[in-house]
Amino acid sequence: MNNLGVVAIGRNEGERLIRCLASLQKHLSEGVPIVYVDSGSTDGSVAAAEARGVQVVTLDMSVPFTGARARNAGFDHLMAQFPQTQYVQFIDGDCEILPGWIEAGVSALEATPELAIVFGRLRERSPEASPYNQLADLEWNVPVGEALACGGISLMRSQPLQSVGGFNPKMICGEEPELCIRLRQQGWKLRRIEADMALHDIDMHRFGQWWKRAMRGGWAVGEGCDRYGNTAEQYMRKDNFSGWL
Repeated sequence: MNNLGVVAIGRNEGERLIRCLASLQKHLSEGVPIVYVDSGSTDGSVAAAEARGVQVVTLDMSVPFTGARARNAGFDHLMAQFPQTQYVQFIDGDCEILPGWIEAGVSALEATPELAIVFGRLRERSPEASPYNQLADLEWNVPVGEALACGGISLMRSQPLQSVGGFNPKMICGEEPELCIRLRQQGWKLRRIEADMALHDIDMHRFGQWWKRAMRGGWAVGEGCDRYGNTAEQYMRKDNFSGWL
């Protein structure tokens, strides 16, 4: 697949990043470029990625970090080095791609030209380890079919992503749904297909971890509502009201 590339992002993911890169190299065709974007790791992540032959982009941490900024940096590097890339698999360093996903995702994009993004079933690596892991596993299981938004682990067509200017680097979270709104406004579609996509390792065992994540999710809802709540989308208006209540 000389028209495919991968962008992985992470910060201090340790062994999880090694599993992520190993899964990509195992399930991708030889020669598919993998770009890893590191956001100030201090655990040897950069060296671990370089040792596996992965192209590494390190972010300037004097500029405020966001996941959106990391994804944009990886995508820009990928397109500069491999301009023939038509499809980009985005993945976080705490995830492992599953066998058969890339083939299923690319086939879906090739069969439906109006699709900008496809994604499959994201599963939690150890849902039995804690109630918080179980909740995450349920959260990932969104309905199959046309979707309004996707998460950070998804397969995207490069041309529409370029046409809307990529992710919004100023958003500290919720950048994926915001991108999806802009894509849909241009007539593009998104779809969740019936295929296992990746394993996610949230590794959450304490209420404090869950609460921090919930606060971050609330911020994403509030920011999304502020940007698009008064448009035809009425984006996150009910969710925002519920959060305040």
